[in-house]
Amino acid sequence: MFEERSLSGEVAAVREAHAPDALVLDTESDFETLAPERAEDLGLLVDALDPATYPTEWLPEDAPELLRRYASTDFTVGMPGDGSVAWTRQTEPPVAFVKARVQGSPEAFVDFLVAEALVEIGTGLPEHFLGFFEDRYVDLDAALPFDGGSVYQIAAALYDAYRGLHTREVFADWNDEHPRLFEAWRDAGERIEPRLEGLPGSMARDETDFADAAEFACAAVKHGLELPAPFAALDTEAYRDHGPAYAVKWAEKTFE
Repeated sequence: MFEERSLSGEVAAVREAHAPDALVLDTESDFETLAPERAEDLGLLVDALDPATYPTEWLPEDAPELLRRYASTDFTVGMPGDGSVAWTRQTEPPVAFVKARVQGSPEAFVDFLVAEALVEIGTGLPEHFLGFFEDRYVDLDAALPFDGGSVYQIAAALYDAYRGLHTREVFADWNDEHPRLFEAWRDAGERIEPRLEGLPGSMARDETDFADAAEFACAAVKHGLELPAPFAALDTEAYRDHGPAYAVKWAEKTFE
């Protein structure tokens, strides 16, 4: 199921700088959340397992079942919205997983995704939005006029934006030290910029719902792109400084 990934020189240097103990593993199949028996296979590769647990009071009544499982004592690895490279600190050492879906993607872009995961591990930020919002997740749910699945998607997007505010300066500084990774980061931003500019019109025509728009716009924060309203308010020092409280207030103002 898992095989240690051979890292390019630049990615290895990023690991050394940000998460020197982390394992980077290729997975033989794609996944959103690993089946329990597959997750347990990790025990053969790491020194210790420490499953994340969270109070049930942090979850709204219509929270998706996967989120309830993640909050429980079950060892849950990977969640919807993690993307092509996921990571966890529920293991010692932490692990980054390169999913099978990356096959066929440009090698430089995959290297950037791995490097991004290693930088995120090194920030010390929670690995999932539930550890970010904590009990404010119920407040976010109350502020958003959507079902539990859409609230999950928006919360994941909001946390993606918050992490982007903490990591993009690292990426921007790679120009000299890690030029190949820098170019992959810059190229990814240039590719999504036209669609980002068209997002307000797409939403107005009901071609893109709010949750999908939030996911796309918030993913652009790590590239330092100009966001359309109402998402531009998330690309601020205020959000970086105040985190979940700011995100909840943003949701309340957006839908008041």
